[in-house]
Amino acid sequence: MLRLYHLLLGSILLILIPLAAKFVLPQFSPPKEVKSPTVTKLPNLNEGNIWQKILGNTATPTNWQIAACEGNAPLLCVSSKGELLGTVEINIYSLANNEDFQKKLITAGISPGSEVDYQSSKYQTQVLSALKAWVEDNYAAFAKDRQGKYGKQITFLAYPPQPVPVGKLQGIRYGFAGLKLKGGVQEQHIGHIAFDGTKLYVITTAFDPGTQTGKFEKLENLAIFQPYLYAIAADLRLP
Repeated sequence: MLRLYHLLLGSILLILIPLAAKFVLPQFSPPKEVKSPTVTKLPNLNEGNIWQKILGNTATPTNWQIAACEGNAPLLCVSSKGELLGTVEINIYSLANNEDFQKKLITAGISPGSEVDYQSSKYQTQVLSALKAWVEDNYAAFAKDRQGKYGKQITFLAYPPQPVPVGKLQGIRYGFAGLKLKGGVQEQHIGHIAFDGTKLYVITTAFDPGTQTGKFEKLENLAIFQPYLYAIAADLRLP
C-alpha cells in the first residue's frame, strides 16, 4: 500500500513540476534587457527608418556612435561602448493634412500649393514667420501643460527661436527648459523645424523623465551631444 502511495505521489509531482517551471518560475526571473527603444505608432513597414536616408556625414564625441536605430521607428540612436545614451526623433507632417500650418502660411503671405521661388529671400522670410508662429504655439502648449502638471514648483523657460539651416532648407532651432525652484533641471527640450513646400520636418530630443522617445536618460549626455545635434541638423539630406 505504501509503495502504491509513493508511486501516485511521484506521478503527481512529475506532472506539477513542469507546470510550475512554465508558469511560476518566469515570474521570479529577471526581465530581459531591452536595448532598443520602442514606440506604439510605427511608419509603413516598407519605408524603414527615415534616418537611414537623411543622415549626412556627422562627427561624434570620443567613443560615441550615432546611427539610425534598428526597426522602422523614426529614431536616431546615440550610444557609447554598446550602451544607448539617447535618441533623436524626427516627425514628418504632410502640409495637405495640416490645416493649422496652412493657416500660418497664409498669414505669412504664402498660399499653400502655389508655385514659389524657394531660394528667394522674400519666400524664406515668409516661411520663417510661419515657423516662428508654430514654435510660439508649441511653447504655449507646453507652458500650459507644465503649469497644470507642476504648478509653481517648476519654472518654464523658453529659448528664443533661432533661424538655422536644416539640411538645404531654412529652418528654426527652438527649445525650452523646466527649472526646479530649489535648483536643478527637471527637463530640457531641443528642437529643429523646417518646411520644404509640402512637408513639415520636426526634429526633437530631450532630457525628460516623462518622454517616451526622443530623449536622453542623463542631462550631462544631452549637453555633450547638443553641438553635434546642431551639426547633424545642418547636414541632413532633406529635399
